[in-house]
Amino acid sequence: MVLVTLMLLPGITNAYPDGIGAGGHSHNGETIDDVAKEGCLCHGEQPSNDVMVLLVGVPYTWVADTEYDMRLEVIGGPDTNMGGFSARVSAGEWSGDGEAWEDDAATRTHQSPNSRIFELTWTAPADNSSGTTVDFWISGNAVNGADGPAGDYWNQIVFNLIEAPADDKRGDRTLIAGSGTPQAPESKAGEIDISTLGAGFRAHWLGLLGFGAVIAVIVFCGLLLRYGFSTSYKGRSNLLRLRYKINRRGDQ
Repeated sequence: MVLVTLMLLPGITNAYPDGIGAGGHSHNGETIDDVAKEGCLCHGEQPSNDVMVLLVGVPYTWVADTEYDMRLEVIGGPDTNMGGFSARVSAGEWSGDGEAWEDDAATRTHQSPNSRIFELTWTAPADNSSGTTVDFWISGNAVNGADGPAGDYWNQIVFNLIEAPADDKRGDRTLIAGSGTPQAPESKAGEIDISTLGAGFRAHWLGLLGFGAVIAVIVFCGLLLRYGFSTSYKGRSNLLRLRYKINRRGDQ
């Protein structure tokens, strides 16, 4: 029971399935002050192009006291539907899927790791008291659900928006973090489920036993032919010596 408990501790310490934000999280002896800014370090030391983080519906500029609906998607990584995110903005408020971290409306994080698509709304500040530029930090991950970071991937989007007049009509865009060509997880590469080949587990092992039996018979027959006619092998078989004896008869 003690060993099992110790094995579970790293997973409990390094994973936050109910969301994560700012507040001094411990990781490998170091402190992560803000996951949205520093990245999902508990799922990997560096961001990875094995996953893409997409933010759809991002405006080119912002207008005071205006709501902007965006969709956050995490694509690629492990073959599961498990993922999460942590978002922070320097001004304004987040709402939508997930929850604010410690009641800070400038942050947003997932509540459970059973989705990789999140609908978010950013409400711009009511005035420009925070300045004309607003900074955004969003980290998203795709995980396999196992203890530890092995097989997990994350990436990050960082951008800023400037304030514009109310009649600004430049529309919106999609921001992408990643190469655009996510790779299959290494843990699944080359694996083939034997049941998809039409052979059951018992049939598979019976086939291996039959193959082994054939090899054993061939080896046995070879040994029998080579050594079976002589009690003391001296470099050639009795059959070969008999042939030489016949060839030395007087009629030659």
